Parts: sequence; structure tokens; C-alpha cells
Amino acid sequence: MKEKKHPILKTVVFLILLISAIIAYGFFIEPKLITVKEQKIIINNLPDNFNGFKIVHISDIHYGKGFDQKQLQKLVDSINEQKPDIVVLTGDLLDKNAYLNQKSVNKIANLLNKINASAGKYAINGENDLNFDEWMTIITNAGFKDLNNTYDTIYKDGYQSIFIAGASTKEDKLSINDKLKTSIDYLNSFEKNGPIYKILLLHEPDTIDELTVNPFNLILAGHSHGGQVRLPIIGPLIYKKGAIKYHNNYYKIENTNLYISNGLGASDYNFRLFNTPSYTLYRLVN
Repeated sequence: MKEKKHPILKTVVFLILLISAIIAYGFFIEPKLITVKEQKIIINNLPDNFNGFKIVHISDIHYGKGFDQKQLQKLVDSINEQKPDIVVLTGDLLDKNAYLNQKSVNKIANLLNKINASAGKYAINGENDLNFDEWMTIITNAGFKDLNNTYDTIYKDGYQSIFIAGASTKEDKLSINDKLKTSIDYLNSFEKNGPIYKILLLHEPDTIDELTVNPFNLILAGHSHGGQVRLPIIGPLIYKKGAIKYHNNYYKIENTNLYISNGLGASDYNFRLFNTPSYTLYRLVN
């Protein structure tokens, strides 16, 4: 007597196994991957000394939730392979639930200090970083310049400069325009021969709409995690406050290029799907 087949049961078992495999991949495999995105930014009349200038943009590491010392070492090694001119961190280095003691603070700082950038390293905070007084210790000991609500000028083999400003996370409740007043005043002090290119670091990308004056050519932001879970055609499943309007990788806003990092870690739950952790290497070219 032939055994009866149960196609419905087989289909159910197959779907259960498939869903289980996807969940396991999202929890245990994809969050451990790090990819590098590369993007050329074409600038008319870019001086030769800045042609090929490399910017590495990292964001939303969320150290302490899945992202550990081993992952951080892997990230540092990968960044150094790119030989960047500058490295920028746009917030949420630490996860809100991270456990820090002096030993872990030293480990994080020592690893980040191994990042080599010929023209400088810059950082702003994210809302998770506000939970830790140790954030400033880590950033300082890692050789990053705290760019919260201030600016710097970058020179490379000449008298012309690139201007870079930063604004702290929106969660500190200060107005973005107040935060950038010193930076805007500096730019307005030039009648001519000012910085050739102007960069702004933000954590929450939606903050850009609150700017009353926007002289920036390039804005780099984080926070959105690209949705953390993205489905084909549908796109991100989760939108974070502060990255509801702007959550994809790129937007053109009048004369400004806005690029948003997918992030390297995870928040709330250590799960990523079809949205691999990544950082971006930008090359300025003419």
C-alpha cells in the first residue's frame, strides 16, 4: 500500500524551516558582517591637492549590544585598509544599555586610537551617547576631535581648506541653529577665498529641515540604520524618530548632498535583515 503524501504539511514544514533560517541569519550572521560602500563626489573646480581626498564615514556602532571588541577590531582594520584622509563618526558610538567600566573604556579608546587618518578624526554624539560621561574620555583618548557644536578647517598641501562642522544630537534639546551659530558666523566672515568645500555632521538627518541657513555642500548623518530591516520593494519596516523623512542612503536637498549611513550596530534588538552593517568611503574628485 502506497504511503499518502501530505503536500500541505510539507509546505508548512518548509515555511517553518525557511522562517527559522531567516530569523537565525538576521540575529546571528548579518549583524556580524561589515561591508564598505564607496561613493564618488564630483566637485567642480576642486583643487588638485584635494582631488581624491578620502572621507570614511562611520555611525551607530552601538558598542555593547552585539558589537563587541572583536567587531571593533575588525572595523578598525578595515578602515585602515582604505587609507582615509579623515574619519567622521556621526553618533551612537555606545549603546544605551552598554556596561562600561574603566577596563572597557580603555579598550574602546585604544582600539579607536589605532584608526589612521592623515588629516584628522572627528566625532559628534548620538542620543545613546548622552547616557555616558565616558563618551568624552573615549573620544579624546582615541584621538578624535569632539565636533559637537563647533568646527574645524582641514588643509592639505596648500592654503585652501575644507570646512567641517558638527551638531550634537537633537535629544539635547538645543536649537540646531544655535548650535551652528559659531560655524555660520565663521563662514560669513569671508568675503572671498573662504573654504572650498563645506561639510556638516549630524546625527538625526531630519534636523536638516530646521536649518534656517544651509551653506553646506555635504551633510553626513546616521541614526536611521537604514530601517535595520529592509524588505525588497517595500523598503524599511521601522522608522526612527529623527529619521522619518530622511532614512535612505542619499538625498539631494537644493545644493546639498545628504548621505545617511546604514550604521554598523543595532538598536533595541540585535537583528538586521537585507541591510548589512556598513560604513562609507567617499572620494572627492573633480
